Amino acid sequence: MTIQVGDKVPDIALTTMTAEGPAPVTSAELFAGKKVVLFAVPGAFTPTCSAKHLPGFVGNADAIKAKGVDTVACISVNDPFVMGAWGNDQSVGSNVLMLADGSAAFNKAMGLDWDLSAKGLGLRSQRYAMIVEDGTVTHLAVEEAGVFDVSSAESVMSAL
Repeated sequence: MTIQVGDKVPDIALTTMTAEGPAPVTSAELFAGKKVVLFAVPGAFTPTCSAKHLPGFVGNADAIKAKGVDTVACISVNDPFVMGAWGNDQSVGSNVLMLADGSAAFNKAMGLDWDLSAKGLGLRSQRYAMIVEDGTVTHLAVEEAGVFDVSSAESVMSAL
């Protein structure tokens, strides 16, 4: 079942890339006592994700944080090395926390995984954005397949 507004985010192990290498972080640590904007993409270095989704959040990170958001985070079913390389390629800096959900455990637990095996991509994440306050989902916007609208930085800013 897909997570809904008002639900608690499940505590799942994720990974981020630091200067020292991959570092574990749990979703409980990420969301506890904070207001977080989390957006998910089907894959790093893919066309819409690289041309629109991630750049929109990088460019609007200051405006989003000015609305009381502690962290803006991007999650994808990729390994932390790929997420780190993509973040460097997109000049993310400290604007967006890049999170790896290598085995899709987080997205499965959220009910937001997407099987793209028929297209040679394996299990991925749906494209979505959410606002999470102290571990509880307060806004969730999931895109229809092939669409990029409700999960954009601009749409999330209007929901804040």
